[in-house]
Amino acid sequence: MSDKNKESHRWKFFRAGDVDQVVLAQGADLEHLSELDQKLWIALSCPTQGLEFDSRTLECIDTDHDGHVRPPEILAAVDWAKQVFRDLDDLFTEGNSVPLTSIKEETQLGRDLLAASRRLLTKLGRPDAGAVSAEDVAGAAEILAASRFNGDGIVPADSADDEPTRRAIEDIIAAMGPKPDRSGKPGVDQETIDKFFEAAAATVAWLGQANQDAAIRPLGSATSEAAEAVAAVRAKVDDYFARCRLAAFDRRAVAALSPAEEDLTALAGKSLTNEATEIAQLPLAAIGAERPLSLHDGLNPAWASKLAALVAAAVRPMLGADKTALTESDWITIKQRLAPFATWQAATPSAALAGLGDARVRELHAGTFRQDLGALVVKDAALEDQSSQIDLVEKMILFRRDLVRLVRNFVNFSEFYGQRRAIFQVGTLYLDGRSCSLCLPVEDAGKHAAVAGLARAYLVYCDCTRKAGEKRSIVAAVTGGSTDNLMVGRNGVFYDHKGSDWDAAVTRIIENPINIRQAAWAPYKRFVRMIEEQVAKRASAADEEARQKTQAAATQTVHADKTKAEDTAAKTPEPKRIDVGTVAAIGVAVAGMATFLSSILATFLGLGMWMPVGALGLLLAISGPSMLIAWLKLRQRNVGPILDANGWSVNALAKINIPFGSALTKVAALPRGARRQLRDPFAQKRSPWRLYLTLLVLLGLVVLWWLGHLDRYLPGKFRSDAVFGREVPAKTVPAVR
Repeated sequence: MSDKNKESHRWKFFRAGDVDQVVLAQGADLEHLSELDQKLWIALSCPTQGLEFDSRTLECIDTDHDGHVRPPEILAAVDWAKQVFRDLDDLFTEGNSVPLTSIKEETQLGRDLLAASRRLLTKLGRPDAGAVSAEDVAGAAEILAASRFNGDGIVPADSADDEPTRRAIEDIIAAMGPKPDRSGKPGVDQETIDKFFEAAAATVAWLGQANQDAAIRPLGSATSEAAEAVAAVRAKVDDYFARCRLAAFDRRAVAALSPAEEDLTALAGKSLTNEATEIAQLPLAAIGAERPLSLHDGLNPAWASKLAALVAAAVRPMLGADKTALTESDWITIKQRLAPFATWQAATPSAALAGLGDARVRELHAGTFRQDLGALVVKDAALEDQSSQIDLVEKMILFRRDLVRLVRNFVNFSEFYGQRRAIFQVGTLYLDGRSCSLCLPVEDAGKHAAVAGLARAYLVYCDCTRKAGEKRSIVAAVTGGSTDNLMVGRNGVFYDHKGSDWDAAVTRIIENPINIRQAAWAPYKRFVRMIEEQVAKRASAADEEARQKTQAAATQTVHADKTKAEDTAAKTPEPKRIDVGTVAAIGVAVAGMATFLSSILATFLGLGMWMPVGALGLLLAISGPSMLIAWLKLRQRNVGPILDANGWSVNALAKINIPFGSALTKVAALPRGARRQLRDPFAQKRSPWRLYLTLLVLLGLVVLWWLGHLDRYLPGKFRSDAVFGREVPAKTVPAVR
């Protein structure tokens, strides 16, 4: 495309989330998408899992199958659509089908898709249909999948021409594992067939070694049983002869290597069986210098059955039926004669074929099964073109339906800011009188929170369950209402976009401001909460102290001698009386506090007409820092880190301001026109705190008037010095020189 044509397209942008986002409203916008600077794209990567989007469409776009869609794959999908559709404007209208007249015959790809669509419709008995739909593709795919051969190169057992071939396919599946074909049936492909028969050839050659070398199977077919019997007791017999050799070296070792008396005594108090672990850990037999191992008498009962199997499978066939005891040299002879078999057995080429048996492996290797199965795969693969054509028609329909929606959630976030439900929104959480629509799936809440916390949003993590045992985890952004009653452990209900309801339990909370109003009241709420906690602690401590005193008094009353109690009562000192100095100190403290409060109140009243400004300044001094912090965080609140924690790569600071946050979280409100009955029969009785507060204010004003601090605001006859004369405290206190 020439530079002149590139400059001919004029882009339009809209403002949302404090970001300029490109408008994608017509086919020309999509056609020139490759010319748009990727720095202006809102996202640069999105995962193919965890989205409310057709996974089949994402699979078609994710050509490298790495689980992420990136700009080059988006642009490649647009280029593919440009070769298929006459007018890309068709992609901006909703629809689940493609009119045949919309297919572009000027390109080879378009001609192939048009021919494939017509063949598909003819196969479905609708050759005159003017459009091909997703239902048509599904119907053709079902017909093809149900066919004996469906073009995927995988042959299930029921595709065989005869019973021996069917059994061969089943044996290969059992040994090598299944490959599901287009219909979902287990089958085998050419790669599986080749691997199986290569392993079968190696196994047959390996089996031939045993027939050629007599030392490998000294007992013939019974060698395997003898080797198993030896392996079962090998470590224990070796241990026995090692102890006997050590006893021969030093007679004192007999006692040390035999079970200690205290060990045997410990067994006496237990309920034992021959298979008990404590017994199995004891030596195989009594230890003695160069003592042979008796095969019948004095054996550890936990090993008696395994030694009997050793005698029957290995000792008698190799050493003679009259053997009653096993010397160390006999034991070495048995192990040496079975060593070639153990070496040969360890060299088995494929353990996967062991379950089929040697005879069956030889049978499959000797026959023509490999050639027969290969021929079936070739027949199936001959229909690959037909299968590929169905896949291409499906891709065309999916792009017609989904491509524009994907770019509107990737190149821009018009669906998210247009409140049409973005592809990353998986449902709605109802919790504490509100509904939160910005909900995303979560795999690991801890890992997710480490990144999502940078969004400066109030986030609630929930574990969701259903009666059927299904489980999932979500994170919801709370962008409206109050957070006073939000805490870990609270329950709510989550509705996914399929209409299913889930029980949701809060498991983690990332706290951030929701609005300025809440931040303004936060200091006062914290102060009240602190007072409540301190009062509760003091009350709890006082209650515990009273309980301990009561318990001590009760104990003393029960156990004290009556006479001693009387003497104690006689000697009990009189209660201490309050000292006069203490009373004076308390009075001074109260007077000082009253003077301090009166000075503050006098200063406030001294503002005159500026008293409202003073009140506002006091409120700002208390709430201002909290409001400022909230304002700064709310300006930074954005959806980017939340999506990044889900595997996205967001390319812009897509903000969630207060108006948009109010749209994402709906707070409970009465319907318009609803009627309310304000009388609540169970309403809490109100305490007369307003009356108390009014009386306290009046008392403060009287004190200030009596002290003379209000004289300059009052007419002459109402001043305190006019009423009390020189008795006014302010007049009687001498001035400090």
